[in-house]
Amino acid sequence: MNFEFQEEQQLLRKTVRQFVDQEIIPYIAKWEEQGAFDKSIWKRLADLGLMGVCVPEKYGGSGMDYNSLAIVCEELERGDTAFRTAVSVHTGLNSMTLMQWGTEQQKQKYLTPQAKGEKIGAFGLTEPGAGSDVAAMSTVAVLDGDDYIINGQKTWISLCDSADNFIVFAYTDKPKKHHGISAFIVERTMAGFSSKAIKGKYGIKSGNTGELFFDQMRVPKENLLGKEGEGFKIAMSALDNGRFTVAAGAVGLSLACLEASVKYCHERETFGKEIGKHQLVQQMIAKMEAGLQMSRLLVYRVGEMKNKGVRNTRETSLAKWQACDFANKAADDAVQIHGAYGYSDEYPVARYLRNSKAPVIYEGTREIHTIMQAEYVLGYREDKTLSHMLPKWPFEE
Repeated sequence: MNFEFQEEQQLLRKTVRQFVDQEIIPYIAKWEEQGAFDKSIWKRLADLGLMGVCVPEKYGGSGMDYNSLAIVCEELERGDTAFRTAVSVHTGLNSMTLMQWGTEQQKQKYLTPQAKGEKIGAFGLTEPGAGSDVAAMSTVAVLDGDDYIINGQKTWISLCDSADNFIVFAYTDKPKKHHGISAFIVERTMAGFSSKAIKGKYGIKSGNTGELFFDQMRVPKENLLGKEGEGFKIAMSALDNGRFTVAAGAVGLSLACLEASVKYCHERETFGKEIGKHQLVQQMIAKMEAGLQMSRLLVYRVGEMKNKGVRNTRETSLAKWQACDFANKAADDAVQIHGAYGYSDEYPVARYLRNSKAPVIYEGTREIHTIMQAEYVLGYREDKTLSHMLPKWPFEE
């Protein structure tokens, strides 16, 4: 397995890093205080081709491979988690799912404008009473002539007020439980749709997160994604992509923690020497470096599997679990290294710590991933192939 970056990938990293240094880091404190980032960022991301990194060129994307998407997510989260989350949801959860499961008509109508950055996509699975237990959802869709009528609610939805299109999951046959869930492409402009932001979050304060409401919302039959009853399978395949981008972002957060800590270690002196000379500080720095490098290896291994079109649920779960845990620990140690200053907004590490907590919860809690890994090892869970539709790179036109 070759982990060397191609020239195109090296240029991509340099481009995104420069964008983050110039367009995000100088303004993130203000955006955190305002509770939202500047919407013009969307156009600038689109101008760089970052809204459709892994989408084929025929659908308006950049046609890059999956590890290029990982590079983008890593560098964006080095700036702030809110921006990686935006790309994760728009690209990983929505656009890549449309690419895998959508009809040609659906791809032309929804995927193409999203890949170009003309429209923003999001993903609606979680409900107030249904997080890890997807089958506990209560949203329902009933066929009525040429439309489905959807009633229900989703919560903790990223880009709830920003997105134009959503992939939403609802029961079409509740007695069948997992096999009775279906997926739908929903537009914000559809009658009966509304959204509301959640205020007072602990972290990712500049990101838009909230609730979706469906009140007798009519969705045309042609907006059914896949077939009736395939919703759970579609959701799990989407999470394979979403979790991959979350894991890649966690690498970027670990890197940000390490860079900030190294800088401070050379600036701060105690007992007549730089604090980096103290062994217990060195121990924290060494653990950050180890976690960063191990996370990268796990992420890029998954990227190579995705490039080959190989089922990667098990490997993605491990990468997401470990990379997010490492980032959470790195952020905690970064605050400790900064001492009292780490507890203030004068340095970025307090923000890193706040932001590091959400990824160990969403898209599968660390507990869910722990159980998944144990069940794979014990033979209770099988590495089954989802379908023949797993897109591999270079994408066949």
